[in-house]
Amino acid sequence: MPQIFKIGSYWIYFWSNENDPLEPIHVHVAKGKPTSNATKIWITKAGKCLLCNNDSKIPSKTLRNIMRIIEARNNEVVDK
Repeated sequence: MPQIFKIGSYWIYFWSNENDPLEPIHVHVAKGKPTSNATKIWITKAGKCLLCNNDSKIPSKTLRNIMRIIEARNNEVVDK
C-alpha cells in the first residue's frame, strides 16, 4: 500500500492492481492508518476529483479541502 502523501492526520494512498476488472484511477483516504472502509476518490483524466464513497465518514468540509489539495497536487504533476 503506497502512501502518496499525508494531509494532517489523513493518509492518501492507493492499492496496486485493485479489483477485477480494474477500477478507474483513484486514491483512498483514511484517518490514521489505511483501513478496508476508507473513503475512495476517483481521479479524472483532467485531474479533477469525484467522490466514489465516503465510507470512512470524513466530515464534508474536511473532505472538500482534501479533494481540493489532491486536485492541486494533480495539476502540479501535469504541469511539469
